[in-house]
Amino acid sequence: MTLSPWARWGLRAFMFLGLVFIYVPLLLVLVNSFNGDRTFAWPPHDFTTRWWSAAWNNSGARDALWTSIKAGLGATAIALILGTMVSFAVQRFKFFGRDTLSLLIILPIALPGIVTGIALDSAWRSVIEPLGLGKGLFSVIVGHATFCVVVVYNNVLARLRRTGTSLEDASADLGASPGQTFRYVTFPLIRSALLAGGLLAFALSFDEIIVTTFTAGPGITTLPIWIFNNLFRPNQAPVVNVVAAILIVLSVIPVWFAQRLAGPETTGSRT
Repeated sequence: MTLSPWARWGLRAFMFLGLVFIYVPLLLVLVNSFNGDRTFAWPPHDFTTRWWSAAWNNSGARDALWTSIKAGLGATAIALILGTMVSFAVQRFKFFGRDTLSLLIILPIALPGIVTGIALDSAWRSVIEPLGLGKGLFSVIVGHATFCVVVVYNNVLARLRRTGTSLEDASADLGASPGQTFRYVTFPLIRSALLAGGLLAFALSFDEIIVTTFTAGPGITTLPIWIFNNLFRPNQAPVVNVVAAILIVLSVIPVWFAQRLAGPETTGSRT
């Protein structure tokens, strides 16, 4: 499509405004993490790193960070297993209800987080708790895995569609067993998609707060929940700003790697 010079400049202007709208608030968080004023007066009259030292020495923030890492790793592991298996089933086999199954797998990422949280809370209270398993870290991992599965599924499914089955058929014709074919042919082909899906799944789990609120048991505090609980406490406000700045960096890294590995057409987002 050929655009006039005015149309091209208009698109560039709107793109610039969109980037400003998205990233200026994030830059303000980073700048305020060095703001010497406890009330974050703007513009900053001096800069300091003492809030970073205070955040590093805050045991609550460190414990919450470790909880978020454990929850993210657990949800990512479940998502990698289930998402990969379902993607192989949908792409490699034809069966009744295949399209419906694909829709049901993708649906959780389109649902509002509060709907997912209420549903998981109700299911846990009525089905799981009577069996003797109360809410805790495991319930958080299960809750996060419900939507983390989607990004792994999308990445692996897209890769399987691009690669086809010709190399696997050739491996079988040469006498390789199914296990050998998967190890030497299929897995190398989907390895980067698995890594990209895992990174995206971890990023989604790491900063999730709504589903976590409904699924976390007593004493379970992830980093996003810790930030929310301490956001309006005057003595904790500077530390919260530092933790938020760290969270921005930690969230950007896996998403950037995932996009580099799998390409933009296979990434997913949560609404």
